[in-house]
Formats: sequence, C-alpha cells, structure tokens
Amino acid sequence: MKHTSNINPRIVEGLYCEALVLSDEVRAAFDLSGRIEETGGDEDTARIALSCEALRTTTRMMHAVAWLLNHRAFFLGELSEFQLRRYGRLAPDFPFSDADRMALLSPDLRSLIRATEEFYARLLRIDRSWRESAPGAPRALDQLRARLGQQVA
Repeated sequence: MKHTSNINPRIVEGLYCEALVLSDEVRAAFDLSGRIEETGGDEDTARIALSCEALRTTTRMMHAVAWLLNHRAFFLGELSEFQLRRYGRLAPDFPFSDADRMALLSPDLRSLIRATEEFYARLLRIDRSWRESAPGAPRALDQLRARLGQQVA
C-alpha cells in the first residue's frame, strides 16, 4: 500500500492511541458490577438496555481496534496488502445504538456511546477512501465480469 494522504503509519498510530483511550473509557463505563444496582431492582428494561448497549459498544470498539491492528501490522511488514484488503475490513453496516434503549441510559453513557459511533464512522470513511483509491489492477470480481462479458458478446 502506498502511503497516501488518507492513511499512513502516523495516522494509524494516532487513531490507535485514540481507540485505546476510548476503549478504556468504555470498559470503565460499562463495568456492570455496580451499574446493575444503579438501574434499580425492578427496572428490567433499563438493565436490558444497559446490557445491550454495553455489548454493542464494546463490540464496535473491538472491531475498530482490530482494524487498526491490521493496519499497524501492514505498515510493519507483517501483513501483505492482499491480506489487509481481504481480511482487514470494517463491517460497513454495524448497527447504531437503539434510540429507545439510549433514552434509558444516563447522559454520560449516551455521550460515550455516540463518541464510539463517531470514531467508528471516521474509520469507515478512511477505509472506504483507501479502498476506492487503490491503484492498479481491477478487482477479481471485475475481471470475472469482463471475461463473462467477452464470452457472451
């Protein structure tokens, strides 16, 4: 991969540090050992909302950190560009938080969840830009379509 203006080792390292800080904040915020009692004993809906959003948010950050680790490995020469393009992909349709569940959470948790969503969206924009600006040969699927088109014509 060429070092382009949209992704390079310095950008990846900065994002990686940001992801680690954000992940630590998420871990601390969703430490369920004391949070369940805060929702009240009979507040099952609030407990479910907290659990669901905790799972969704931590999973979002795990995907982000994994994506960044793959890019770090590439820049260190531990992954080929082929491996990175094939396996180092973010899920473009990762679900956002549920508005009804978010309403049951405290403002500080809602703010943290939004911050993780914004961070993930930034990574998605970088990943899309990098994949679209890929120089050289067309993708294998495009090559197959071209060959099929030649055979049909």
